[in-house]
Amino acid sequence: MSRSNHIPKYSLHKPSGQARVIIGGKHHYLGKFGSSESRTKYAALIGKRFHEESKLPESPPGKFPLLTIDELILHYLDHARTYYCFDGKPTKEYTCMEEAVRHLRPLYGNSEAKDFGPNKLTIVRETMIVQRLARTVINNRINRIKRAFKWAVSRELIPPSVYQAIRTLDGLRFGRSNAKETDPVKPVLDSAIKSVTDIVSPQIAAMVWLQRYTGMRPGEVVIMRPCDIKMSGKIWVFEPYTHKNKYRGHSRLVPLGPKSQAQVKPFLNRKAEQFMFSPAEAEAWRSVQRRKTRKSPMTPSHAKRKSKSKPKRKKRDRYDTASYRRAISYAIKKLNKHQNSLPKKERKLIPHWHPHQLRHQFATIVREQLGAEAVQIGLGHKSTDLVDLYAEKNLAAARQIAGKIG
Repeated sequence: MSRSNHIPKYSLHKPSGQARVIIGGKHHYLGKFGSSESRTKYAALIGKRFHEESKLPESPPGKFPLLTIDELILHYLDHARTYYCFDGKPTKEYTCMEEAVRHLRPLYGNSEAKDFGPNKLTIVRETMIVQRLARTVINNRINRIKRAFKWAVSRELIPPSVYQAIRTLDGLRFGRSNAKETDPVKPVLDSAIKSVTDIVSPQIAAMVWLQRYTGMRPGEVVIMRPCDIKMSGKIWVFEPYTHKNKYRGHSRLVPLGPKSQAQVKPFLNRKAEQFMFSPAEAEAWRSVQRRKTRKSPMTPSHAKRKSKSKPKRKKRDRYDTASYRRAISYAIKKLNKHQNSLPKKERKLIPHWHPHQLRHQFATIVREQLGAEAVQIGLGHKSTDLVDLYAEKNLAAARQIAGKIG
């Protein structure tokens, strides 16, 4: 059976009114669309499909199957595709895992997995250094490769000694290898933030300032909804419906001070479960701005023109981290293009920055004013053994931060 990167969709077959799922080109009709019976059948078919695709080779008790590195990778990615999954789609971690194990195949794809060891992993790492990958990226990819072998041990596909051996390979240290070093992420100045927010859409500007005032991650600010904000009291609290550490059982509470509330209020005029920052609304705003700044007179045909009811690429209901980052990058390029048209003495180029630097700017300001412990609380960093013990204390301290900073 061919492998795919997505779960087949539960859909409506309009002529019959039945629910339908297409698996491997075959149509399965499940009964009345939306009924509990049809959803039960759908879940059973999907479960069977992934069980068949990820079926592992069997081996006699006490022995291990003859498994090549290529086969191990395929089995592990079958597992990772469903494990690193959200809303039926593989997450970024699955993509990162694919990129990591891909380095094994050219060198050792046909060799037996049980013969893999630290020396071979070192050679894999050297190829990454030759490719000029950053040291931190290399360490992350090597750790993901180790994770794949750990999984294989847990499924009794390879001897435990293989994973125990490759664990002895330490990560690359700063200044002690030929690996490329990258500059640390630095905060972005408020002057550079203001230059960008003055020319972008209100949606992008609001997300930028919210990150600046709260230290939210880009992935948290793009999914804000009115129903996720508790608006009682002077300090509001935003609880994202999903976040980086949700799978660990952590809660994420982001207090919104007066400045943050001012950014949020214009976008509360919608359904409670609707995303606040919409690319479609941003495009409509840009169209109005283009009309206002138009220099040539509008022709009758332009005046009668209406937007397409079924465009080829319909604007999505929310930004993702990539489109949010691109909007900022485009604004910086636009500003610098204008600056480059000026005489050299008058140019004031804006350095390129990305959304994650706003989090660093927030951390820098909080550290200067309130200390290092406040940074940990404000950014939502938690130690797993202290989550329950300090949850209330952290929220109270975070509220104080919101009142002063954001």
